[in-house]
Amino acid sequence: MLCKSIQQTMEEQGVLETFLRDHPKADPIAKYCFNNDAVAYEPITNYIIGTPPKNFLVLFDMGSSNLWVPSIYCQSQACSDHNRFNPSLSSTFRNNGQTYTLSYGSGSLSVRNTIVNNQEFGLSENELSDLFYYSDFDGILGMAYPSMAVGNSPTVMQGMLHQPTRQYGGELILGGVDPQLYSEALDSLCPGVPPRFAIGNQATGLCSEGCQAIADTRTFLLAVPQQYMGSFLQATGAQQAQNGDFVVHCSYIQSMPTITFIIGGAQFPLPPSAYVFNNNGYCRLGIEPLWILGDVFLKEYYSVYDMANNRVGFAFSA
Repeated sequence: MLCKSIQQTMEEQGVLETFLRDHPKADPIAKYCFNNDAVAYEPITNYIIGTPPKNFLVLFDMGSSNLWVPSIYCQSQACSDHNRFNPSLSSTFRNNGQTYTLSYGSGSLSVRNTIVNNQEFGLSENELSDLFYYSDFDGILGMAYPSMAVGNSPTVMQGMLHQPTRQYGGELILGGVDPQLYSEALDSLCPGVPPRFAIGNQATGLCSEGCQAIADTRTFLLAVPQQYMGSFLQATGAQQAQNGDFVVHCSYIQSMPTITFIIGGAQFPLPPSAYVFNNNGYCRLGIEPLWILGDVFLKEYYSVYDMANNRVGFAFSA
């Protein structure tokens, strides 16, 4: 179940415009909440660290590889409103002395590395208050490839590959898939994500040889490279507003074209109801100039990340 992103929350609080003005390159990241009725067996909505265990609510992020949680070392306003890890209260805590900085599309933070039960994780020492203060999650569990890990930290996914297990939590399943959650055969697993796309019923000819992209649970919008934005804007009739949004008349939404991604030979359409946001009569495209399949795409499809075989797959959600 997809919940409000930080961007939406900040917009409702009346602070988004100020934040974006002060941080022009920032992209407030999304969050997930979990539907307890969907899968009921594994309480993986909370990540447990330390002895005795302490619960943390983490964002599962396909766009990064490090695991970190707030620590008592962090005095930023963003940390004060979240669960913080106290190393002195954990009998299994071991400090390796390494420090590094993690950078996200929406800001950065400094972390201190530690090891708990042979799983390395970071303790934040400083967080961007303008952004993380509004997040409902405490930290981030990066689930991407080890090559993206800052500080060469062993990733949680590496550990899971060596210790196969099937776990459930909300709509995240580790080590398997649930056929009840998708409506058609999951036959689109393919190496990487080389998408092509069509607008309406017509192939664009753009990206005809395939493009590299990532399916990123930390990115709220559907991100499209700048060189393709003209085609999207022309087809949708959107205009760029002074604040940078790509806006359309709300009365035109139903007549706007479907955007179809072709991945591994399978077609995955996004109707305008999926990529246009209507905020009390203010309608804008959920698109920005990059190539990332964010929540605008992922909320429509059941997605599988097969790291052991270097494949990604999508299917229609049930």
